[in-house]
Amino acid sequence: MKGSYNVIKAFNFFIYGALSVYSTFFALYLQKIGWSTLEIGALLAGGPIVSIVANPLWGYLSDRFRNIRLVILIMMAGATVIMQIVFLAQSDTVIYTAMLFFFFFQMPMFSQSNSLILNAIEGTKYKFGSFRLWGSMGWAVLAAASGPVIGHIGIERLWILYTAMMLMSILFALGLPKGESKVAVKAEKTNYRSIFANRAFLLFLLLGLVLSIPNSMNQTFIALYIAELGGQADMIGWAAFFSSIFEIPVFLLLDRYLKRNTKTMMYCMIFVSLLFTLRWALMAGADSGLQIIFVQLLHCVTFGGFYYIGTQLTALLVPAQYRASGQAVYALIYGGVSGMAAGVIGGWLFQNLGAQSMYISGAIMALVGVAGFVALYGMVRRSGVAADGVSAG
Repeated sequence: MKGSYNVIKAFNFFIYGALSVYSTFFALYLQKIGWSTLEIGALLAGGPIVSIVANPLWGYLSDRFRNIRLVILIMMAGATVIMQIVFLAQSDTVIYTAMLFFFFFQMPMFSQSNSLILNAIEGTKYKFGSFRLWGSMGWAVLAAASGPVIGHIGIERLWILYTAMMLMSILFALGLPKGESKVAVKAEKTNYRSIFANRAFLLFLLLGLVLSIPNSMNQTFIALYIAELGGQADMIGWAAFFSSIFEIPVFLLLDRYLKRNTKTMMYCMIFVSLLFTLRWALMAGADSGLQIIFVQLLHCVTFGGFYYIGTQLTALLVPAQYRASGQAVYALIYGGVSGMAAGVIGGWLFQNLGAQSMYISGAIMALVGVAGFVALYGMVRRSGVAADGVSAG
């Protein structure tokens, strides 16, 4: 069984690495073939729109068939094949259409891999962060390594790196455990409305949306911002490296010291929201690509903390037999609904008012998140909702 845990780590390394290459450099590829900033934002906003259907659907299929590995393999194969069409296409219409199908397979991938990890380690000594950190390592190392390669072969050959990494990911995915929950599922009809029974969880999702919009704007347009300030492909890769590599100690520290109760997690989210405010303010004031690289160091605590705590809260508040669906709902917020606003609004702000205005709006939204989590902390403290629950892993 220990061997399957090592396979999970290797899989996380390569799948996060493959998607980091896509997310870090794809906007540059589109710009190279003549797309405007607003067109790029509109295209990438299609992913979150599709994810509204894709995340719940794939989550339901995982829960229904109790085989997350099979679902992940189908999603990876579909994403890999469709991206070949995108890179070969000459027509904007074909690219738009193919990308919608790509998003259908790609967007739920992280939430389903998280569900597989949580189910695989349930009842064991293993912690979620010790597996998720391999994803951060893959994202950081492979994005940084890809920068010089792309600088040498050209951004138009981005498909080579993406395809190679996806094939490696599929190879390791074949050795994954099925990822079925160890909690027995009763025979009666599934009531998915129970996922939303906790008011604290619903309010957390709403506030998470507020924090996620500027983070999605940054993820979509940071490469263009660095290029605008004179940075090259290798600098863009290093920005991705520094944004992710230090997630590893953050995940390990949270594994060791974070108390698995709602009150503590809400308190941590207040701190994370404050750091988000600082991060976007510093990004607005940056005047070189090198400064952006240093500001990106805050990503490990901001998004890393938000992602980890949200995943644990979902596992804490959602019944185990609906965990894949619960993680899909959480992913729909931080990677789905937020991205719809980020792609269109961020693209408009970037093109018409400049990147600085985009980041200033992000800082304002993060301040709203601070106030919201303070209020939510007070509500949870008074009501004691899920205060003493313990999450899986």
